[in-house]
Amino acid sequence: MTVKGLLSEDLIRERLRDVFDPEIHISIVELGLVYDVELNDEGEVTVTYTLTSPGCPLGPVIDGQVQDVLIDLPGVKKVNTKLTFSPPWDPRTMASDDVKMQLGIW
Repeated sequence: MTVKGLLSEDLIRERLRDVFDPEIHISIVELGLVYDVELNDEGEVTVTYTLTSPGCPLGPVIDGQVQDVLIDLPGVKKVNTKLTFSPPWDPRTMASDDVKMQLGIW
């Protein structure tokens, strides 16, 4: 834990479960869109994530949701987001089994 024991990567990832892809209404964590979470002792959180497609028009909505759910955590002073498409999202290997079932991917 960092920031005087208030934050952990697990806590941040748990909070990110409240961020849903607006088009398919599934958590970005369950979809496998969150690639990395970093935090430092100054309360700065960085989330590296991707979108279901590079042309996703709702990318800014997801980015805003990430900011909103994390900035209220005790000890968080700043939230940075890094959008990446490397590696490209592949639901067959990155999504949870529940999501694969919902999307009909087997």
